[in-house]
Amino acid sequence: MGRAETFEHTADLGLRVFGTDLPDLFEAAGVGLFEIIVANLDQVRPTVAQEVVLQAETLPDLFLAWLNELIFRSETGHSLYGRFRVQVEQVAGSTGLRATIEGEPIDRDRHILDHEVKAATHHGVSIEPVDEGWRAEVILDI
Repeated sequence: MGRAETFEHTADLGLRVFGTDLPDLFEAAGVGLFEIIVANLDQVRPTVAQEVVLQAETLPDLFLAWLNELIFRSETGHSLYGRFRVQVEQVAGSTGLRATIEGEPIDRDRHILDHEVKAATHHGVSIEPVDEGWRAEVILDI
């Protein structure tokens, strides 16, 4: 199972993610993002499932598109997500993602909102294979 950690970056927040393979990396990034947004992610129930399909020219662009899609859906749907099942495909000249995300509408009586994340930025984004699988870094505009 992948993992995510934060690091300080001026007025923003960095997110460093590790995964055994690309799907695990993207799933861990989803969890890491929502651990920043809600302090008690374990209280987010998987009552609603949504499909996400994304395409990008590069893997870093796909990673940014994934995080920004999650932020967009959370903001516009007033929802939180805690479970992610991701498939990543790399085909000549394009990378794609198909995922199922599960969560529920924000319940201010149960959910402790922590940070408002505005966007995942292009500044400093990286995604690369490492000995243990994959590592990605991104700066979040909070």
